[in-house]
Amino acid sequence: MMQADRAFTLKKEERITSRTLMERLFGGGGSRAMTSFPVRMVYLEVERDGENGPQAKVLVSVSKRHFKRAVKRNRVKRQLREAYRKNKHIVLDRMEARPDRMMAVALIWLDNSLHDTEEVESRVRSLLVRLGEKL
Repeated sequence: MMQADRAFTLKKEERITSRTLMERLFGGGGSRAMTSFPVRMVYLEVERDGENGPQAKVLVSVSKRHFKRAVKRNRVKRQLREAYRKNKHIVLDRMEARPDRMMAVALIWLDNSLHDTEEVESRVRSLLVRLGEKL
Protein backbone atom coordinates (compact mmCIF):
# COMPACT_ATOMS: atom_id res chain seq x y z
CA MET A 1 0.00 0.00 0.00
CA MET A 2 1.30 3.43 -0.86
CA GLN A 3 1.71 6.13 1.76
CA ALA A 4 -0.88 8.31 0.01
CA ASP A 5 -3.49 5.58 0.55
CA ARG A 6 -2.55 5.46 4.21
CA ALA A 7 -3.44 9.13 4.73
CA PHE A 8 -5.83 9.86 7.56
CA THR A 9 -8.93 9.64 5.40
CA LEU A 10 -12.10 7.61 5.57
CA LYS A 11 -13.34 6.96 2.05
CA LYS A 12 -16.68 5.51 1.05
CA GLU A 13 -15.00 2.21 0.11
CA GLU A 14 -13.90 1.88 3.74
CA ARG A 15 -17.50 1.85 5.01
CA ILE A 16 -19.50 -1.33 5.40
CA THR A 17 -22.44 -0.98 3.01
CA SER A 18 -23.00 -4.60 2.04
CA ARG A 19 -25.97 -6.19 3.80
CA THR A 20 -24.37 -9.64 3.52
CA LEU A 21 -21.24 -8.42 5.32
CA MET A 22 -23.41 -6.85 8.04
CA GLU A 23 -25.30 -10.12 8.45
CA ARG A 24 -22.02 -12.06 8.71
CA LEU A 25 -20.72 -9.55 11.24
CA PHE A 26 -23.78 -9.59 13.50
CA GLY A 27 -25.70 -12.77 12.65
CA GLY A 28 -23.24 -15.51 11.90
CA GLY A 29 -20.60 -17.04 14.09
CA GLY A 30 -16.96 -16.11 13.99
CA SER A 31 -17.31 -12.47 14.92
CA ARG A 32 -15.87 -11.27 18.21
CA ALA A 33 -16.70 -8.29 20.39
CA MET A 34 -14.98 -6.20 23.00
CA THR A 35 -16.08 -3.19 24.98
CA SER A 36 -14.43 -0.07 26.29
CA PHE A 37 -17.43 1.76 27.69
CA PRO A 38 -19.20 3.63 26.08
CA VAL A 39 -18.04 1.98 22.82
CA ARG A 40 -18.49 -1.66 21.80
CA MET A 41 -16.53 -3.05 18.89
CA VAL A 42 -17.66 -6.10 16.92
CA TYR A 43 -15.11 -7.40 14.43
CA LEU A 44 -14.70 -10.20 11.93
CA GLU A 45 -11.84 -11.20 9.67
CA VAL A 46 -13.07 -12.09 6.17
CA GLU A 47 -11.74 -12.70 2.67
CA ARG A 48 -10.68 -9.47 0.98
CA ASP A 49 -12.79 -8.49 -2.00
CA GLY A 50 -10.35 -7.76 -4.81
CA GLU A 51 -6.75 -6.56 -4.83
CA ASN A 52 -7.58 -2.88 -4.47
CA GLY A 53 -10.24 -3.20 -1.79
CA PRO A 54 -9.51 -1.73 1.64
CA GLN A 55 -7.98 -3.92 4.35
CA ALA A 56 -10.45 -2.67 6.95
CA LYS A 57 -14.07 -1.58 6.68
CA VAL A 58 -16.03 0.17 9.40
CA LEU A 59 -19.65 0.60 10.37
CA VAL A 60 -20.77 3.15 12.99
CA SER A 61 -24.03 2.70 14.89
CA VAL A 62 -25.79 4.87 17.46
CA SER A 63 -29.22 3.65 18.50
CA LYS A 64 -32.29 5.85 18.61
CA ARG A 65 -32.90 4.24 21.98
CA HIS A 66 -29.90 6.17 23.37
CA PHE A 67 -30.52 9.52 21.67
CA LYS A 68 -33.99 10.42 20.42
CA ARG A 69 -32.71 13.54 18.66
CA ALA A 70 -30.81 13.04 15.41
CA VAL A 71 -28.51 15.98 16.23
CA LYS A 72 -27.02 14.12 19.20
CA ARG A 73 -26.89 10.79 17.34
CA ASN A 74 -25.05 12.43 14.47
CA ARG A 75 -22.59 14.09 16.84
CA VAL A 76 -21.68 10.74 18.40
CA LYS A 77 -21.39 9.08 14.98
CA ARG A 78 -19.09 11.89 13.86
CA GLN A 79 -16.95 11.42 16.99
CA LEU A 80 -16.70 7.66 16.41
CA ARG A 81 -15.83 8.03 12.72
CA GLU A 82 -13.21 10.67 13.50
CA ALA A 83 -11.62 8.53 16.22
CA TYR A 84 -11.50 5.54 13.87
CA ARG A 85 -10.13 7.65 11.00
CA LYS A 86 -7.25 8.93 13.14
CA ASN A 87 -6.33 5.53 14.60
CA LYS A 88 -7.15 2.94 11.93
CA HIS A 89 -3.44 2.63 11.13
CA ILE A 90 -3.10 0.51 14.31
CA VAL A 91 -5.12 -2.27 12.67
CA LEU A 92 -3.93 -1.63 9.09
CA ASP A 93 -0.26 -2.03 10.11
CA ARG A 94 -1.06 -5.51 11.47
CA MET A 95 -3.17 -6.45 8.46
CA GLU A 96 -0.28 -5.87 6.01
CA ALA A 97 1.00 -9.36 6.83
CA ARG A 98 -2.27 -10.79 5.46
CA PRO A 99 -2.90 -9.19 2.06
CA ASP A 100 -5.71 -11.65 1.24
CA ARG A 101 -7.73 -10.88 4.41
CA MET A 102 -9.86 -7.92 5.48
CA MET A 103 -11.13 -6.75 8.86
CA ALA A 104 -14.79 -5.74 9.22
CA VAL A 105 -15.28 -3.52 12.28
CA ALA A 106 -18.52 -2.16 13.79
CA LEU A 107 -18.38 0.58 16.41
CA ILE A 108 -21.54 0.68 18.52
CA TRP A 109 -22.43 3.35 21.08
CA LEU A 110 -23.71 2.01 24.43
CA ASP A 111 -24.34 5.06 26.63
CA ASN A 112 -27.30 7.42 26.98
CA SER A 113 -25.12 10.48 27.48
CA LEU A 114 -22.69 12.44 25.34
CA HIS A 115 -18.93 12.23 25.99
CA ASP A 116 -16.20 14.64 24.98
CA THR A 117 -14.28 13.87 21.80
CA GLU A 118 -10.96 13.15 23.55
CA GLU A 119 -12.57 10.46 25.69
CA VAL A 120 -14.33 8.85 22.72
CA GLU A 121 -11.06 8.84 20.78
CA SER A 122 -9.12 7.27 23.66
CA ARG A 123 -11.75 4.50 24.00
CA VAL A 124 -11.73 3.74 20.27
CA ARG A 125 -7.91 3.80 20.25
CA SER A 126 -7.76 1.33 23.17
CA LEU A 127 -10.16 -1.01 21.33
CA LEU A 128 -8.09 -0.81 18.12
CA VAL A 129 -4.88 -1.47 20.07
CA ARG A 130 -6.46 -4.54 21.68
CA LEU A 131 -7.63 -5.71 18.24
CA GLY A 132 -4.15 -5.15 16.82
CA GLU A 133 -2.65 -7.27 19.60
CA LYS A 134 -4.97 -10.15 18.71
CA LEU A 135 -3.90 -10.14 15.05
